[in-house]
Amino acid sequence: MSEDSFPREEKHMPRRPDPDLEGKILDAAQKLWKKGGEKALTMRTVAQGAGTNTPAVYRRFRNRQDILRALLQRIRLEMAATLEAGSSPEEACERYLDFAVSHPREYELFYQHEYELFHSARSSRDGVKPVVRPARNAMRQRVAEKFGGAPGEHEGLVTALWMVSHGAAMLLIAKTILPKDAEEARAVFKATVAALLRQGPQFVTGAKLAHI
Repeated sequence: MSEDSFPREEKHMPRRPDPDLEGKILDAAQKLWKKGGEKALTMRTVAQGAGTNTPAVYRRFRNRQDILRALLQRIRLEMAATLEAGSSPEEACERYLDFAVSHPREYELFYQHEYELFHSARSSRDGVKPVVRPARNAMRQRVAEKFGGAPGEHEGLVTALWMVSHGAAMLLIAKTILPKDAEEARAVFKATVAALLRQGPQFVTGAKLAHI
């Protein structure tokens, strides 16, 4: 009997890990969050959306909270890039509001889940450390360019601009300000930001909120 008559054992090469899988998982998580918020995002649905299995997701993220933390940080970077593209604090504030209103589900992570994910007792027990907020750093830079000094020297003014921008975003997202009045509300927002900046850093002094 010839050698070719014997069945040959098939050699299976081990599957190589997908270097892009973490990104695919976060892509799937972002789509699910945008579609249905917290209820839509589970480890199983994320795995299905990423084209993988649940154990593969658990190898990269301990639980859903870990996915949300990574997703929140990704959105932070997107917002920071949006603000950095602004040439002034005024434009950065406009861009902040545009981003929030056009990404309401993603923005929800900031105002409903940030404390729980990064600052709560549970997150401390899990060994989670607060992370840098790049969007705030971008605003610090624009304010420093306008008034001089180093980024971080005008924390009171940066905080005031952030509070005004966030408040406007929430009112528009929730439609507390009716859609028919949104254009007028945007004009009021723009005037408020301009007024704060005309007063300059001396208008808001003594703030010690650098961790925000």
